[in-house]
Amino acid sequence: MTSFIPSNGQAAAIRDIKAWFETRTDEQQVFRLFGYAGSGKSTVLKFALEELGLAPHRSARDSSCVPGVVTATFTGKAALVLSRKGTPARTIHSLIYSVTEATEEEVEAAARKVREAEISVRSLSGFDRTAAEAGIEAMRQALSAMKKPRFALNSQSDAAEAKLIVLDEVSMVGDDMARDLMSFKKPILVLGDPGQLPPIKGEGAFTNAAPDVMLTEIHRQATESAIIRLATMAREGQPISFGSYDDHVAKMHKNDITPDQALQGGQLICGMNATRLQLNNAMRGAAGLADGVLPSGATEKIICLKNQNDLGLINGMFLTLEDIVDEGSLYFSAVVTDEDGRRVGAPDPKGKPVRLRIYKGHFEDHIAFDRTRHDRDWKEKKHLTEATFGWAITAHKAQGSQWQNVIVWDDGLGRSELDRRRWLYTAITRAERGLVLLA
Repeated sequence: MTSFIPSNGQAAAIRDIKAWFETRTDEQQVFRLFGYAGSGKSTVLKFALEELGLAPHRSARDSSCVPGVVTATFTGKAALVLSRKGTPARTIHSLIYSVTEATEEEVEAAARKVREAEISVRSLSGFDRTAAEAGIEAMRQALSAMKKPRFALNSQSDAAEAKLIVLDEVSMVGDDMARDLMSFKKPILVLGDPGQLPPIKGEGAFTNAAPDVMLTEIHRQATESAIIRLATMAREGQPISFGSYDDHVAKMHKNDITPDQALQGGQLICGMNATRLQLNNAMRGAAGLADGVLPSGATEKIICLKNQNDLGLINGMFLTLEDIVDEGSLYFSAVVTDEDGRRVGAPDPKGKPVRLRIYKGHFEDHIAFDRTRHDRDWKEKKHLTEATFGWAITAHKAQGSQWQNVIVWDDGLGRSELDRRRWLYTAITRAERGLVLLA
């Protein structure tokens, strides 16, 4: 028997979810359960599902289909965190899409047309040339898009058989993905925090509408928690003064902390990619690691940038690289261990650990950023593991993760005041115990 006693707000939320699922899903497909950091969304969900008698979905691929709850998140790291806590979860992409890619022949044919158009435009002038150049630019963009994976809706998805789809960390879900999720005609229960960052382009499709339940009382951490207090101030746009807020939480000037001190402070989170590159270089220097493109070994902080399901690699997962060997201009090889201490890849027939081939481009960006690099290397990248230095990461990359200790480097990110609030709130709420806000 559980000793959990819900607050009045939580008990009401559990009743509302139960009533919606049992009586209203035909007229209301989506139920929005929102709450700010620490308000108990996951707890409410757990007990609501228990009262409804819903268990995790069992796919026909596992033997016979037993319809139940399918849980999905926008990021692979968020799905990994949920799975570690006992809730089977996957990314929304892997749940509802199958991946297709253009063949090398299709890409080469499109590239040939671009080259031919570039030659023919030289004989034009005036308006005709301007119009032709605009058409060529559109062709270039289409060619670039062909080099990226394309996602097609998978009608055989577990979502088609589930009784309920639960979506966690939904602030990053855009309109197109939301429409695709709803096309399965299944009840969808979304857990959202309207204070968090929306998609890089546009607004969050699920968090951009009014919630059915908004949890406001803080439960995960005491209301006097300094982290929650600063997060609330950030969300509400209140100024956060310099100084200490408890033994583990403070706001300081950037000049008051050295890279050496930052090494001891936990995960460093910033706003912009340019800042991330600079901070990674500074942190590597403070750690006494060698200059250059290649990681120096097991002491480096490395973050995975691409899901590789066959290897168990998840975008956002931290990795340890050992026995690093430069293999030429495009990649290096290394023995890789994931953040759970699992050696990635099966040993070879002689029992030696497998070596992964890792794309250099993301590491080279720290020396000289090249916007054309990743488009140029598209064919080779498909067969390589992608990773980069992870001493500093952006708040977008950090969503779905938490660390005991976090340093937030406030670089002023935000197209608007609301964007800025969301960024700062998201970054602050990645911290569980210790937080240093640098401005």
